[in-house]
This record gives sequence, structure tokens and C-alpha cells, in this order.
Amino acid sequence: MGRAGTGTGGAAVAVAVAGPLLLLLLLARPPPGAAGDSQKGGPRAQVSTLSWGRRAAPCGLPGIRKVGGERIPATPPLSPGPGSARPAPWRVPPLPSSSSQGAQVGQDRRAPRRGDVRLVSEQFSQSPQKLSFYSWYGSARLFHFRVPPDAVLLRWLLQVSWGSSPTCTNVEITVYFRYGAPPVINPLGTSFPANTSVQPSFFIKMLQSNASVNISHPAPGDWFVVAHLPPSSQKIEVKDFVPTCAYVFQPDMLVVRVVEVSVLEPDVPLPQNLLSHPSYLKIFVPKYTQELRLELQGCVSNGSLGCPVRLTVGSATLPSNFQKVLTCTGPTQACRLLLPSPPWDRWLQVTAKSLAGPHVSVAFSAVAALTACRVWNMNVQPLLPSSLNQSCNISTGLMSPSPSYQDQGRNSRLGNGPFCLMSYAVTREDVDVVSVRFRPLDRVLVLVQSDTPSVMQLYLNTGMDSGGSLTISLWANQSLITKNSWVVACVNAASPFLSFNTSLNCTTAFFQGYPLFLSASSREANLIIPYPETDTWYLSLQLVCPESPEECVEAVVFVESALSLVPCLHDCGPYGQCLLLRRHGYLYAGCSCKAASAPSMSRRPTGWRGWSCTDNSTAQTVAQQKAAALLLTLSNLLFLAPIAVSVYRSLLVEAAVYAYTMFFSTFYHACDQPGEAVLCILNYDTLQYCDFLGSGVSMWVTILCMARLKAALKYVLYLLGTLVFAMSLQLDRRGAWNTMGPCLFAFVVMVTMWVYRCGHRRQCYPTSWQRWVFYLLPGISMATVALAIYTSMMTSDNYYYTHSIWHMLLAGSAAFLLPPRDKHTEPWACSKKLTCHYQICKNHREELYTVT
Repeated sequence: MGRAGTGTGGAAVAVAVAGPLLLLLLLARPPPGAAGDSQKGGPRAQVSTLSWGRRAAPCGLPGIRKVGGERIPATPPLSPGPGSARPAPWRVPPLPSSSSQGAQVGQDRRAPRRGDVRLVSEQFSQSPQKLSFYSWYGSARLFHFRVPPDAVLLRWLLQVSWGSSPTCTNVEITVYFRYGAPPVINPLGTSFPANTSVQPSFFIKMLQSNASVNISHPAPGDWFVVAHLPPSSQKIEVKDFVPTCAYVFQPDMLVVRVVEVSVLEPDVPLPQNLLSHPSYLKIFVPKYTQELRLELQGCVSNGSLGCPVRLTVGSATLPSNFQKVLTCTGPTQACRLLLPSPPWDRWLQVTAKSLAGPHVSVAFSAVAALTACRVWNMNVQPLLPSSLNQSCNISTGLMSPSPSYQDQGRNSRLGNGPFCLMSYAVTREDVDVVSVRFRPLDRVLVLVQSDTPSVMQLYLNTGMDSGGSLTISLWANQSLITKNSWVVACVNAASPFLSFNTSLNCTTAFFQGYPLFLSASSREANLIIPYPETDTWYLSLQLVCPESPEECVEAVVFVESALSLVPCLHDCGPYGQCLLLRRHGYLYAGCSCKAASAPSMSRRPTGWRGWSCTDNSTAQTVAQQKAAALLLTLSNLLFLAPIAVSVYRSLLVEAAVYAYTMFFSTFYHACDQPGEAVLCILNYDTLQYCDFLGSGVSMWVTILCMARLKAALKYVLYLLGTLVFAMSLQLDRRGAWNTMGPCLFAFVVMVTMWVYRCGHRRQCYPTSWQRWVFYLLPGISMATVALAIYTSMMTSDNYYYTHSIWHMLLAGSAAFLLPPRDKHTEPWACSKKLTCHYQICKNHREELYTVT
């Protein structure tokens, strides 16, 4: 069983079902906000209310509804006000095992009092998906869930099922988890494009059919799960020829959240009393908050001084977890936690847990203090109406009068205090699906100076922006940057980095940002973030002089920026194809490296690979590409031999089929090549279809021609077989039996006719031993070897010459197996009919004359 390496502790609770599910959903449903989240999380959701506290409650208490003689606790509001009652101590029963099908309620089913803590458990499930061996991101299976607010426990229940066939073995399945965006995975160990920042993925490997992952205090919002089988082998397997096994994966998400959470208001002490169970608080952090300070005051444990309390601030995210933990064990009465640049415009979870042991009371008062940030808005021009074919989202910040650049450079303290940032409004222009362009509202250049950071907001919070790549490019005028000065830029989510004067690590309270540097020697900086988290992103810039700060006092640098969200970087380049993938209503993009594999087969990449098809560690050189293209195309010229034999023996239909096959196979493989050795005279899909059709019909007409049927019947079968091939290839171009089935039928017809002639003539057919030794046996041998190479000997490394040998053997076998010409037919008889000359016509009709 796989286990997660993060967040396995915390509270757990059983899934509850009390009475019929419909009655439970109607009477114990969660608040409206949570209900909406449950609908987005998956097609099926189970909701129940769990309550623990004191043993009984008088009939008729507020919060109790009576249905059918049974009292059912009513769900209180999700966010109670400051005057709400503090939750009482509670106890949670253990979670059910992942293999259990039903659900149980807690031991105490009586209604709690008003001050008791009540939990809501919700289970989300999505339809299972069939797993595939990994070759690129599109072969992995994506699942999208949404976690409701105030969740205290998230548990993933992972189940894998497969068939009972002997070919189905226990394989290793890799499952990735990420908050806010699809996981960025790299099972093949390929390289990413330059300037790409990728965090390590959080994953588990499943060796059994069931596994579970626990996460305490998960962050609300989008969560993504990705699963795949091991990387595919290099052997090329023909579909339907080798037995396969289907592995089906289904994740279920169990969420337990608190219904009543105490709200911690700024500068208002909130008394708390802990025994052995945690207390859940939350505070709203408004926009433009520079700093958050949490403090425990008046902490008393069993009447004596001391503060054995563990304070956990923030929510857990994956792959990185930036929760802040404050442990107060000293004799001091005050315990503080300082959070610079906390996430803006959202609720922040705070959990207080006693460390004094059971039955020891700990009393304290929680106080939160927010330091506001004074913003200087740099964009005050009136908004112009956008064009009709563009969708823009404009953030203007505080619309206060904007001073000139000179005044702004000299005055850093105006009004009530210093400015902590200069805000530049940014226009969001939706170009296409997962394609967005950001531009400053009324100017191209951004003013950067040393005393105040310049900040731009990038709105990537629509829920559909996390499936692309965020690209950031910065340019600075080299003449304005001195030798000892830098322009430092930080890209952060949720809140901007503002502490350039103390640190350059781009770390906010709960996010590790991405740094960029501009200097006199390097005036350009680029950053690529694949699959950015769904959030509001911030680009902060400031001029710093580490060696001589006095040089930056009056210095001003203008920076030009190019900010965009693209589906694929550079459209995956010349060796890849950008494909848009979909899971239900969620869209995301990925690169399929077309030069990495043989398109006629499905196998592991061997050419250009990587996230954007830029990894050339296994790519072919130009000379190798040309040699492979020549092998695969010129090997089709051997079809000239069966064409010549057919014309010599007056088999014009067969000759036309072989010519068709040679033509389209040659140009299909010319279009099927990676890199520079590519020539496409038609659409790639059209060339592939014609090549497959010609190969199948060539085998069909060759076998039927050997049967020596009557002309009318033979041509009827030719036509019917061609129509069957066209239909079957349209249904499934990769299926082996779409070609093998008609060929087996033709073989049965040929054997039947030969057996009939043997019985009719009382001798073996064909009658000549020379025909067997010099024609049939070599042709059958070549066809057998060709079939063995096609089905079991091709790999990703030897594809180019093994497939070329397949071409030559197929053409050679057709030339040997064609039947001899009829005795009354002259050689090249059909070619003589095409010559142009005079001929004396004879009238063989006898005329009878009547003599009178």
C-alpha cells in the first residue's frame, strides 16, 4: 500500500449516513458555499453532518429540528460572527478503511448543545479512467476535485482494478497530487526548456489495489490527481495481436470540515480554553496587507504561568507545504508569530492545540494585528472601451492622483505614512483557450526605483488558467543600470514580495517566489512557469545596490515586460505538436513530440523529447534523419518488381494496386520523418490512410490472384475486399485484425480452390515442382519472415531498418507468388495493345447472295 510522505496526521472522522440518503441531504445538507463546491468536485457526492459534544440536549433547543420523532441537528452558518459561542471539546471516531463500501455514524448520535463543535463530512467521487503506459503528458489520466473551505482533513481513497487474465500482473502505478494546478511530472527524466522553473512533484507508488493519503488542514480550492502506468517499453506491439490488460483507476475524496469556526478579528482579543482538543480559528486578510502578527496573551495552564500551545497557521498544499507552526512552551505569557506578506483577500486558518496533556486546561487570548500597506497607484487615466473581439479584465487599484516620475522619486512619504508599493494596473486580454496576454494599462515601460517596489497583478484565477504556461520576459535599458546595481524581480502567488531591503529570496508568508535579475551585463531575464496555480499572481520589481546603497537613492530604471499565458511554449517547436486535452469541463495543454516516435506505431519516444520537445539527448542527427528517410522511402521501389511481373503476365489490376501502394507508402514515410528530412505532398492523415489501405489491398489481391478464379468472380471479390478494407480502416486504423481478417478469408478461398483442383485433376496443384521450388516456397518464406518482423521484432531503436526490410519482403513475396500467365496469352500482351499503328481488319461474316 502506498503512503503519502506529508500530512498523514491530524483528525479523522467517519463517513456518516443516517437514514435514507435523500432525507439526509435535505435535512443535514452543508451551507450553500459548501454545496456549490461539492457539485464541482465530482459527479457524485455524499454529505452528512457529524456532531459530538455533551450527551444530551433538551427538546426544543435552538438549532434542533424535529423530523418524524427524531431530533436532527440543524447546520449552523459556515462563518459565525465574533459573538458566536466557542466550540466545545469533541472526539472523532476513526475513519473507515479504504475497502469499506458502507458508512457508519459516530457512537454519540444525540443532538449536541449550541456550543458544541459540529463537523460535516463530504465524499466526492469521479468516474474511473483506464490507465495507459506513460509516453507523454496526454497518456496520464487527470482528475480534478474541489475542496470546500474550513476543511480539517482530506483523505484520498485510491482504488485500482484489473482483469483476471493471466496477462494482468501487478504493476507499479504512480499517482501525483498537487494543489491549484495539474502536477508537473517528468517520469522519463527529460530536460525542461531553458529558464523553466519546476518544483519537485509529490507522488506515491501503488503496488496494491488500494491506497490512501491523508492531508491535515488542506487548502480550499482546486486539487488535481494524475495517475499513469510505468513508461512504455521500446518494443512496438501491434494492436489486438498481443493480449493486453486494462488497469482502471478511481480516486475518491473524503473531506471533513468544521461548520462552526471562531472568527478572529484584528486587534480584538478572542479568549480560548483548551483541554485536549484543538480550537479552530480563522482571520480574514484584506488586500494590501503588509504584515500579520499573531500573539497569544495571558496564557495560563492550570492556574500557573506557561503556554503549552502549538499554533498552526495556514493550509496545507502540495507539492510544497508552507504552513507556519509556533510552539509556545516557555514560561513567558506572550507568544508571537510574524508573517510578512500574508495571502491577500482570503481567510487564513489558525489551529490551536494544547501540549499540556489530557485533562489539563490551557487558557489564553488570541490577538491578531494587521499592518496595512499604503499603495501608490501609477495608472489614473480613464479606461478606454476595449474592442468588441477582446475580453479584458482591468485592475486599477486605488484611483488616486498620480505624481510625475520626478516627484515620485523624491517623495517616499506623503500623507499618513510611507508608500509600501507602486501599483501598476494590468490589462488582461483573453486571446484564445488557455491563452492570455497581460499589458500595463497606459504605458509599456515600468518605473523601478530603490525605495519602493513596483508591483503588477496578473489575474490567473478564472479556474481555466492553470492548464498553460506562464511566461515572463523583462528588458532593461543597459545605460540606466550601473555596474553595482541590480533590478530584482519576484514572481509570487497570493501576495507580492515587498521586503527587498532585507532579503532577496522572494519568500512570502506561504509561498516561495521565483526570482529574476537584471544587471548591466545581463539586461534580459526570462521565466517560464508550467501549469501555474489558480490564483492572483504578482510581479514585484525593485532596484538594489548591495555594495553601495547610496548609488541607488536617485537612480531610476525603466523596465519593459512581456507577460502572457500560452498553452505550449513556442507551440512545442518544430519537433512537437501542441494538443489541447480535456477532463470533463477542464482544459489543459501538452506537447506531443511528433519526432519522438514512429507515428505508425505507439511506442516510447526515442527522438526529441521533453516538456516542450526540446530535449535532444536521444535525438537523431541530420545525417541520421536523412538516412532513415531514404531507407523508408527507397525501400518501396522494390514494388517495381511485382508491377513488372504483373504487366508481363497481363495482370493490370494487380499492377495498378502495387503502383498505388508504392506511391503512397513512399510519400507517407517521407512525411512521417522527424526534423529536416520531411516532405508532405498531402495531409499527413490522408497519406497514412492511403498507405494502410494500399498495404492491405495488395495482400488481398495477391492471395486471390493465386486462387485463379474466373475473371468476373475475381474482380467482384477485389472490389468487395477493397470496400471492406476502407470501412475497417476508418473504424480502427491500428487494429491488426482489420488487415488479418480479410487476408485469412482470401487464404481460405485460395486453399479451397487448390484443393478442388487437386481432387478434380487427381494430382497436386500446382502441378509443376519448379513452380513450388523456385516461386511458391521463396514467396511464402519471405511473407512469413515479413509477418514475424512486423509483429514481434520491431522496436523503437531498429524501426527504420526493420520496417524497410518489411517493405522489401512484402514486395518480393508478391513478385514470387503471382501466378503464371495463361497459355493463350502472349507476354506483354497488354502493352502491345497500347501501341499506335495501322491494322488490316478482316470481316469474317459470310454474306449470302440470292441468285435470281
